[in-house]
Amino acid sequence: MSVDLRPGETQGSHSTSPTVCSVWRTGRAAVALGLVILAVGVLITLFSPEQGESRPLDPADTSLAGSKALAQLLRDRGVTVDRVDSVEAAVAKATEPGRLLLVTATWFTDDPALARVPGDRVIVGSTRLPSQLAPGVRDLPGGSRERSREPECPLPAATAAGSVFIGGSVLTGPPGSTGCYPAGKGWSLVSYPHAGGTITVVGSGEFMSNLRLSEDGNAALALNLLGTAKAVTWLVEPDQPAVGDLAGPEGKSVHDLMPPGIPWAVGMAAITVLLLALWRGRRLGPVVMERLPVVVRAAETVEGRGRLYRARRARASAADSLRAGTIDRVTPRLGLGSGAERHEVVAALAVRTGQDPQQVGAALYGPAPVDDAGLVALAGYLDAIERTVSEH
Repeated sequence: MSVDLRPGETQGSHSTSPTVCSVWRTGRAAVALGLVILAVGVLITLFSPEQGESRPLDPADTSLAGSKALAQLLRDRGVTVDRVDSVEAAVAKATEPGRLLLVTATWFTDDPALARVPGDRVIVGSTRLPSQLAPGVRDLPGGSRERSREPECPLPAATAAGSVFIGGSVLTGPPGSTGCYPAGKGWSLVSYPHAGGTITVVGSGEFMSNLRLSEDGNAALALNLLGTAKAVTWLVEPDQPAVGDLAGPEGKSVHDLMPPGIPWAVGMAAITVLLLALWRGRRLGPVVMERLPVVVRAAETVEGRGRLYRARRARASAADSLRAGTIDRVTPRLGLGSGAERHEVVAALAVRTGQDPQQVGAALYGPAPVDDAGLVALAGYLDAIERTVSEH
C-alpha cells in the first residue's frame, strides 16, 4: 500500500514563518497611526499662528500665567473689563464713573498721572512699588514664599474668600490701614481709604492667574476685590516694549536667530521615535472584561460629601440633607406617611419627644446655619431627636 505525499501536504508539518499578509495585518494600525500623526504635524506647522511667550496677569492671555479666566468671570458678572497698556489710556478711561483701576505691572511706569486717577485702585505685585500709586505703603525687604494663607483680618473681601494662595512682597500700610494674610513682619495684602476711594495692594498676583484661580478661595478674593465696580481698567505692560529693551541690536531673540529647519527637524525626530516605539513595543492581548464586586463603605460616602460641603462652604445644602434624612427616618416611626404636612410632623415629634414645637419646627424647617458651629449644633439636635423617637 502506498501513500502519495505531495510537497506542502506532509502530515504534522506546517510553516511558522510570517507571511507578507500577516505582517501587514499586524502592522497596518501602526502605519496608519504614523501617517495620521505626520499629517497632523504638517498641518499644525503650516497653519498654526506663531505663539508668543506668556504675559503674566494679562486679561487677554490664555496661558497658565495669564488672567483670561478671571476677566471672563468678571464679564459674566456684568463688569466691563478694559485692557490698556499705557498710562494715557488708563487716564482717558478714568473719566467714566464707577471705574476701578487695576495695575498688574508697576515696574514699567512711575508716571505721576497714574496716581491722580480717581476711584478705587488695586495694585498687584508691588515689587519696586512707586510711592505715588500707594502712599504710605512700604515693601519690606526679603519677601515671603507663596502658599495658602488664612486672612486673619476683618476685611470683608478677605474673610469671605478664606484661605488664598498668596505671598510675594511683604507689605506694611499707613495708619488706619487693614492688613490681611500675615507674612513675616507684615502682610501680603494691605487696604486703606484714600482720596475718596480705596487703595488695595497685594504682594503677589499668582492667585489671579489661570493656573491658580480655581484653588482655595483665590477666585473669591479676586472677584471680591474687582467685582464690586461697574468697570475695571486693567493696566498691563506694553505689548511692544522699546527696541532698546529687547535682546540684540535689533530686538531679535534666540528663537529668531535659530535656523528655520530646526523646529521641523525636532518634530520629525519626535514622530520617528513614536513610530519606532509603536513598532518595537510589546503587544498586549485583548482587554478581558471581568465583573468584580465593589464594596464602598458608607462612611466613605458620608465623609466625601462632608468634605465637599465644607470645601464649598455649602452649609445650606448640608443642613437640608441632614433635615431631609431625619424627617425620612422618623415619620414612619411616628405613624405618618411620606406626604405628611410640616405641622403634622412637628406636632407629632413634639408630643413624642416632649420638646417645644417651635424649637422642633426651627430645627426641621428653619433657616440654614450661619456658621460651622451652628451646623454642628443642628446635627447634634437632630440626632438627639432621632434617638428619643427610637427609644420611645
